[in-house]
Amino acid sequence: MRASSGPSTDDDGAWSWQEPSVLLIEDDEADALLVEELVADCSPGMRLTWVRSLAEAHQTLVAAAVPDCVLLDLHLSDAQGLEAVAAIQRYADGVAVVVLTGLAEEGTGLAAVAAGAQDYLVKGRVDPELFGRAVRYAIQRKQAEHAAAALQAGQLRAEENARLERGLLPTPLLHDADGLDVVARYLPGREQSLLGGDFYDVVQTPDGTVHVLIGDVSGHGPDEAALGVGLRIAWRTLVVSGATGARQLSTLQEVLVAERTGEHIFATLASLELLSDRRSVRVMRAGHPGMLLRAGAGVEWVEVPGGPALGVLPDGMARWPVKELALPDDAGIVLFTDGLFEGRTGPGSERLGEEGLLELARSAADLKAEAFVDELISRAEALAEHYGGLADDVAVLHLRWAQQREATEEP
Repeated sequence: MRASSGPSTDDDGAWSWQEPSVLLIEDDEADALLVEELVADCSPGMRLTWVRSLAEAHQTLVAAAVPDCVLLDLHLSDAQGLEAVAAIQRYADGVAVVVLTGLAEEGTGLAAVAAGAQDYLVKGRVDPELFGRAVRYAIQRKQAEHAAAALQAGQLRAEENARLERGLLPTPLLHDADGLDVVARYLPGREQSLLGGDFYDVVQTPDGTVHVLIGDVSGHGPDEAALGVGLRIAWRTLVVSGATGARQLSTLQEVLVAERTGEHIFATLASLELLSDRRSVRVMRAGHPGMLLRAGAGVEWVEVPGGPALGVLPDGMARWPVKELALPDDAGIVLFTDGLFEGRTGPGSERLGEEGLLELARSAADLKAEAFVDELISRAEALAEHYGGLADDVAVLHLRWAQQREATEEP
């Protein structure tokens, strides 16, 4: 772990410099004494540690905090020239390096800078002021490099997120844009830099049936997100081509098994068909949580019989029954991934759980669709806030036929 030092601001906003730690790697005692004198005379001060070899430096770096700067002689008993620079970069990646050269070796110093060192100093031609400034500037340059790298990484993550979002969270494909009210929300987990494997889709076929998918690939990362995209696209292709029922899920399982990066990867999902009569829905569950059914001022938890998650059982052994449910005239269906209710809400393993989520939903039952979904997520977040937050991604879909929505929701 790196020692805490470097530039900072005081209470008045003025820049100040905390005492940096410096590791000197020098096998010549006279040259080491010269550096110690420079450190003693420069202002502000520094904390200096002296070792005589690269091996001893390695031991020090393993046993103690990583310094802010390494002063490196290029002629050591166990390393020479740029070999020593490369070794320090392996041992303490991210630390500022200033190399020490002889009078006739300025070319070597420049080569070391080109190889990744922040600066070089010529022995015998350095005064305390120049020495202190070189060390401080080297640390600042290294910090600037870290900041630039972090900014670039953030930009790349943002671009990757945008690409993944288009694949995981598409715009509903509806022939009758005013026929169905769809509210969709996605919330990344607390430590996620990339979207995870949660996905959803909504597609209306020419017969008026609205097909709905929500799913969650186990794990988190670019591979899982890519697999989620693949499953979502495969599902849409199946829907458009007319494949429904158990055939749909068995095909998706084939896709998952072919595309996953390890045998431990699986996916839960729920696939629904909102029939064009607007009075019934067919539901298939593959290891996925149940759903919330909003009717009037009430909310109920509905969990139809289902089959295993995709990728859990070998081909041909899994079965996914289709269950048809009657819908009340004012029905709203709420689908979600398990990140919504698996956040910790107390010490130990206490979590919100399905019953806790249902209680939250009932307390917000009088809200319109968008407000209901947002309130559900925000309350789940608030309950988990003091216990690490919602660790997993959250996807939520709220679906209601538009003509029913107008008749049942308060203005």
